[in-house]
Amino acid sequence: SLVKVPEAVFLRKKITLLRAFSLLIGSMVGSGIFISPKGVLKNSGSVGFSLVVWFACGLLSMFGALCYAELGTRITKSGGHYIYILETLGPLPSFLFLWAEFFAIRPANSAVVSLAFGRYMLEPFFAPCAAPVPAVKLVSLLGYYMVLTLNSWSVTWSARLQTALSIVKLLALALIIVPGMMLLAQGHTENFQDAFDRQSLLLDKLPLAFYAGMFAYSGITACSLCVSLSLSCRNIPLAVIVSVITVIVGYMLTNISYYTVLGMQDVLASPAVAVSFVQRAFKSLISVVPVLVALSCFGTMNGGIFTFSRTLFVASREGQWPPLFSMIHIRRHTPLPAVMLMFPLVTAMVCIGDIYHLMNFFSFSRWLFIGLATLGLIVHRHRHPELHSPFKVPLFIPVSFTIICLFTVAMSFYSDPVNISIGCTMVLSGFPPYLKISFGLNFLPFFPPLSDYLTHKLQLLLEVVQQEIKTY
Repeated sequence: SLVKVPEAVFLRKKITLLRAFSLLIGSMVGSGIFISPKGVLKNSGSVGFSLVVWFACGLLSMFGALCYAELGTRITKSGGHYIYILETLGPLPSFLFLWAEFFAIRPANSAVVSLAFGRYMLEPFFAPCAAPVPAVKLVSLLGYYMVLTLNSWSVTWSARLQTALSIVKLLALALIIVPGMMLLAQGHTENFQDAFDRQSLLLDKLPLAFYAGMFAYSGITACSLCVSLSLSCRNIPLAVIVSVITVIVGYMLTNISYYTVLGMQDVLASPAVAVSFVQRAFKSLISVVPVLVALSCFGTMNGGIFTFSRTLFVASREGQWPPLFSMIHIRRHTPLPAVMLMFPLVTAMVCIGDIYHLMNFFSFSRWLFIGLATLGLIVHRHRHPELHSPFKVPLFIPVSFTIICLFTVAMSFYSDPVNISIGCTMVLSGFPPYLKISFGLNFLPFFPPLSDYLTHKLQLLLEVVQQEIKTY
């Protein structure tokens, strides 16, 4: 053997019900609520219609979360979104998801969140001027590398940090909601006059408004981690429903607070809406709120790495990803190779990209495969009517969610043809590698001895081995 292993090595399950709440809330509440308001307002056209979009996104997210909750009870294998598509629609869609997730969705999403972390972290030091872009990118990378290190070091500590940062996220929202509601109660409703101006409604841009809003709710896919709970299956929908309702209420109140303090033009002109809000409503907290927002983004990065590393782990066990990424550290019991894989791509995207272009780039792929996952739920019900599920949603929920997702994805080609076409091309580029893996076709040079040699050397360097026993 390569390394002497003192005991059986396995990926430990460290998630309790409380940590499931923190994981879901922590993954959903992050940079989105502090970045997306500008995108939603710009593409919806008015304050009133933007609030309608936020509420609609909340309902849509609830539908999606409930579908994922049922998928979690029907398909108990670990792996989340990837394993759901694999088990319901087959290996080709699941591999294309994995391909898009690795090359587009996850690195671009992580880059967006880390850039938001860097901007808000530096804001108190440069206010009222904007922070220099190189400094923002440097701090963004440092924050992301800290999260990588933590997830490589300890599953327990990363989960504990997620619990603590969930409280910080809620505190940041409370510091925005409370002053806004107080001003609203005092009669400051002038910014809501003529809120539903039909002439400003931008129907052709509504898909982009939904993309921006759903970016803030995109953590609904993190409910796949609930299948790792060492609890009854009925706790999965409980964790999902309570978490999503909490986020919906918080997001609606936050946006109402934004519009109470800031006018429509102020929101559109602001590079950091939360900072502009505090400057106008609560100047004494100008150095506190940006730091809390940055910590909120830090928690989102932590939750994203936590989920994605396990997706790669399961994909390699299914034979659709290199076997090195199914190995775990002999002492830390963490999927070290899977965690470290995102390092070069996220670094490159942070260095060359910006928040809004990156957000448009990955939204197409994200919502295409979320829609396919819920389509898979419908297919799975039809194929396995005998399968008993402890939690079952009415059929109209997955049908409605799937239709809306796929319709929005299709319409976005008209709203932003360039970025959406790039995202579509990224998905389609996964076909040659899939044919190579599935049928052994030589589209690219392939040298098995070299591959085995590199795997052997990296295994020694990282001190990782295959699991000896399976825990699920």
